[in-house]
Formats: sequence, C-alpha cells, structure tokens
Amino acid sequence: MSGSRLLIYSHDSFGLGHLRRCRAIAHDLVDRFRSLSVLILSGSPIIGSFDFKNRVDFVRVPGVIKLRNGEYTSLKLDVDIDTTIAIRSSIIQHTAEIFDPHMFLVDKEPLGLRGEVKPALELLRARGTRCVLGLRDVMDEPKSLVEEWERKGVFPELDRLFDEIWVYGLPELFDPLAEIPPLKTVAHKIRFTGYLRRGLPEEGGADAAPLVPAEPFLLVTTGGGGDGGELIDWVLKAYEADPELPYAAVILFGPFLPADQRSQFQERVARDPRLRAITFEARVEPLFERALGVVAMGGYNTFCEILSFGKPALVVPRTEPRREQYIRAERAQALGLVRMLTADAQRDPLRMAAALRALPHVPVAPEAVRARMLTGLDRIAELTAPWLDGVRIQPPLRRRLVRALA
Repeated sequence: MSGSRLLIYSHDSFGLGHLRRCRAIAHDLVDRFRSLSVLILSGSPIIGSFDFKNRVDFVRVPGVIKLRNGEYTSLKLDVDIDTTIAIRSSIIQHTAEIFDPHMFLVDKEPLGLRGEVKPALELLRARGTRCVLGLRDVMDEPKSLVEEWERKGVFPELDRLFDEIWVYGLPELFDPLAEIPPLKTVAHKIRFTGYLRRGLPEEGGADAAPLVPAEPFLLVTTGGGGDGGELIDWVLKAYEADPELPYAAVILFGPFLPADQRSQFQERVARDPRLRAITFEARVEPLFERALGVVAMGGYNTFCEILSFGKPALVVPRTEPRREQYIRAERAQALGLVRMLTADAQRDPLRMAAALRALPHVPVAPEAVRARMLTGLDRIAELTAPWLDGVRIQPPLRRRLVRALA
C-alpha cells in the first residue's frame, strides 16, 4: 500500500465525545499530510451520520452499552457480552493486521473495552508500529481512576505497549503527573498537546452549516444527550417560570436522549416561541459561532468549542458516574474560562433563569489566552510527522490553495 497510514481506536459505547475527538484529529491530519489515509475503529451506533473527508474512513464494530450497574451488554445482538467482545477484538486485530498502520492511536481506554485492543497493540508493537495513547485533559477523580486502572491492570502496560502518551490538555488545568502518582513511572512518555481547536465547516462542502436562527440565541447542548435530561428540564423550567427572559434558546437534545423524554421536552418547547429544539446535528460549529452564550454539561469537546469560539459559557457539570466534568468546570472557572452552576436537588427555576439572563455578559478569556491553550492539533501534527511521512501542507499554504481554487 502506498502512502502513510494511521489507525485510530475509539471504543464509543455511548455518547459522542470519543468519536468527535478522533474525527477532528483525523480531518486535521489529512489536511496536513497529502498521502495519509486514516481508518477509525469505532463502536458508535451513529458514526454513519457524520461526514468524513477524503482519505478518512471507519470500521464499525458491534455496539455495546453500559448498564446502571457498571456492566456492559450488547447494544443490538442477542449474544452475551463475552461473545460481543470476542467479535470486536477479532475485527480490531484483523483490521490492524491488514491495514498495517505506521501509527496506532488508542483513544482514552488504554487496553480497550475489557482488554479488546490489547492483541492488536501487541501485534503492531512487534511490527514496529508507533503506538500512542491519547487521553482527554481530565479522565476522572484521581482516586477513582487509579482504582479502576489498577483493577484492569493498566499501569504496567502503559510502559510495555505505548511509545507515547498524549494528554489533550494543559497541566495548568489538570496535571495527571502531579495528581495521579502511578503515572510518574511513564512521565518520560507523556506529551501535553493543548486543547483541540474547532472551526467552521468549509463553505459549500459536505459539512455545510445547519440552519441557524436569525435572532440572537443561547445554545443549550448536552453532547450525546444520554444523561442530559436533567439539564434540559432545568432550562425549560427556567423559561416557564420567567416569561420575561429576553433571549431565545436553541436546545440540542442529542441523539441518545431517551425517546420518552425527548417527546415530553418537544411538547414543552412547542408551547414557547422563544425556544427551538434540534434532536441531532453533526455540524454544531455554526451554532457555537452564532450563539450569544453556551449552556452545557462541560464535556471535553464542548469545552474545546467554547474556547475556540470565545463564547460566554455556563457549565452545569454532572458528577456521576464520573467527576470528570465537575473537575474540568471547577478548574476552568478558577482560570476565568467559564461560569459554573452546580445543581442541587431542588434545581430552582429562577436560579437558572437568573444565570441565563447574566450569561451573555459573562467575561470571556482574551484571545491570546485561548490561542495559547488551543495548540492541540498543531502539536499532534508535530508529534506524528516523523511517522506519517507524507508531504505536509502547512496551514497558510492550505488557505492560499483554497482561495485559489475558489
């Protein structure tokens, strides 16, 4: 096979975060390396709803879903979880063997779901493939993460199976070397990239902008939506309790919001002309760009979009089953990047309404501060260049080419 090849693994049992992060990295790299091909291994049930650039494709493995007790089960197949994992692992290993990548990037789960990616890692390491683990800025509350990774036998394998560990963030917000002691044994492999900048889709391309309201609006987003019902309900109650709230709102339900909740929320939205609901939109960047402010739960991708578009943000983080969002929001608020609103049992509608009224006036971090934080894609390109040896197209040249072709 000609050209360089990157294989990305994203376990994606539920939600959009891993897939969107991997897609953003893949799209940026094929823009920079003209002979690069990227293949994404994913279990996302909606990966086919996203557009992919030329030279980026995906292989979907059978989906799984996490139950309330923490165990996994097959999403669609009437087989037990051990059989599902065996099928997934076989697909992953055979894809790795045939695609024969120059680099293998594993997202978030070092050994994959229940160890499913470990055989592929061992195969590719033996071939000399560059194997990299990519971690979001905050994984979880440190004590919980250490307990989980010790139970899964992760820490010894970090040194054996990976050449580098990329952290898609900065130590000023969360420093895993300082807060997760067992990682000090692989400190020489850790590279902080900064956050991943997001931009508007190319005009007229496959990622054309969705229909954006003409009037000023607040954007309410819960990511995949599977656990976003409480935030949406709180925002709706705020509008119902305050008929004088002056801003319109666009609410992104997310594709995984339970159908019964979605139906109830749509009925409430229909009763208020200030509100508009969208079930799912793969191209959310134009909505961020036009919004007066953003109300979100504070997942990694949403945080990157808040930084990228310089929007006032009200973050209402979840605290279960992981405290990742709460830690990110608390640290980001201390740095002056977002405003955090913690939920209590009452979820007072007027408390939320007051926060929504104030949101467009919340100070935004200066462009220079945000630019210094949004170095992720450039840094990843530097780290991959020795292994993905295609001809690089530098961003300024790429812009000139786009203008010339236009």
